[in-house]
Amino acid sequence: MHLLLSGIVGSVAYGLAGPGSDVDRIGVFAAPTVAFHGLHPPKQSVVTTDPDVTLHEAGKYTRLALSGNPTATELMWLPDDCYETRTESGERLVAIRSAFLSAPRVRDAFLGYASRQFRKLESRGDGTFSSDVRRRTAKHARHLARLVHQGRHLYATGVLEIRLADPQWFRSFGERVAGGDIEVARALLAEAERDFDEIRTPLPDRPDEATVERWLLDVRAAHLPAAPRR
Repeated sequence: MHLLLSGIVGSVAYGLAGPGSDVDRIGVFAAPTVAFHGLHPPKQSVVTTDPDVTLHEAGKYTRLALSGNPTATELMWLPDDCYETRTESGERLVAIRSAFLSAPRVRDAFLGYASRQFRKLESRGDGTFSSDVRRRTAKHARHLARLVHQGRHLYATGVLEIRLADPQWFRSFGERVAGGDIEVARALLAEAERDFDEIRTPLPDRPDEATVERWLLDVRAAHLPAAPRR
């Protein structure tokens, strides 16, 4: 495994971390190219929970990012202080980050993930639950609001904003929903859907797969065995 790019994502990167928040990391690695032709192909992802680290092999990572996956995409847009590994291939990946973007996939991915957070909120009931469930409900609500905000901003500008300008607003929103006001979350999601319909996006209809593929093929070439000396 050759780590190409990695960094701290999640609440720490967004500016939403509290005293008990986990530190989440994500990265991209390259497996030896010849390993794909053997009896036991390399793992596509390596996940650990202590610490919380998710690493995707370069091929899988490109597929996730091309689909608009928010967590995969944010690795290429992190503030500089959140990166922990930046190789030459990793720098090139960051340099082509806009090639992964397309209007339909950004809309579907960010609204889709936000809708999943809302369904989790709906299953929580009327707010009369334990403190632990209330904390998780606030977290789901913050994620919903953050996904809506990031997706709308990316769709409107072509730039993914990672570090939130007003993290306290998102914390307050989470507490309000955790207190039982699920309708404010429903309204926020409905407003986002209307905004996506009205925004004139600079994003293309399709990602620039040719640019992404050139990067991936260069990674594969760089991880071939060295030619034998004569």
